[in-house]
Amino acid sequence: MNKILEVKGLKKDFDTFCLDNVSFSLREGCITGFIGINGAGKTTTIKSILGLVLKDAGSIKLFGKDIHKNEGELKNHIGLVLDEGYFYEDMTVKEMKSVIAPAYSNWDESIFKSYIKLFQLQLNQKISTLSKGMRMKFALALALSHHADLLIMDEPTSGLDPLVRSELMNILLEFMKEDGKSVFFSTHITSDLDKVADELILIDKGKIILRDEKDVLLDTHGFVKGDKKMLNTHTRKLFLALNETEYCFEGVTNNKNAVREQMNGVLIERPSIENIMLSYIGGNNDVA
Repeated sequence: MNKILEVKGLKKDFDTFCLDNVSFSLREGCITGFIGINGAGKTTTIKSILGLVLKDAGSIKLFGKDIHKNEGELKNHIGLVLDEGYFYEDMTVKEMKSVIAPAYSNWDESIFKSYIKLFQLQLNQKISTLSKGMRMKFALALALSHHADLLIMDEPTSGLDPLVRSELMNILLEFMKEDGKSVFFSTHITSDLDKVADELILIDKGKIILRDEKDVLLDTHGFVKGDKKMLNTHTRKLFLALNETEYCFEGVTNNKNAVREQMNGVLIERPSIENIMLSYIGGNNDVA
């Protein structure tokens, strides 16, 4: 698959936080989950990509072109759904659309109207009266109405109820049915990615910790349960994280074969994305 976005050596220093040599790429035709706890660096990375935060070092290319040197040409290819509100509260849905649409040379009014109808939004409704879920749907309608190839979403499901979150996942899957599309989905709610993600990138304290296909990570890692008596100096080293009680333990391993060989009788289950994420950033902490 072709690389649609390439980030290399991205650095940004703040007084209390920094992005430290962040590098990754997004493949065409993939939904990539960008995961990490709040404050890990997800939003700063996205803002750096978009030019909303000036990077100190590094390169960012979209379709092989420097994204900031070719902003006018490339912005049409990106659709944005950000957790932070960027709407004018006193405007109506129609008025807000009229502000944003002229920024895109390939704006498609018919597509916008179809999403407005699908999401049951009212053009004359004021932004201030929209619920968080309706705001997200409005932002998504705007992002999908100019034939974007890359949809960048920063914590779009934060604060939404499970039904709206499920609706969003289905919309993303529909979007991906069109050739050449990609999604970069930043979230700390990793369960949202179970259904839709193709690849995962884990960031913690401004550093990329892990990058791989989602199914590869889920297949190569295991969520292990067993009697605490099975733990000793050697077997403990097989785990990325452990949670022990008086009688039993739970842990995440990236070496299932060794666990099977050395700990006969343990139960090895398929982990969740959250299990894996917490095992890499939390060490020997609770991974349940």
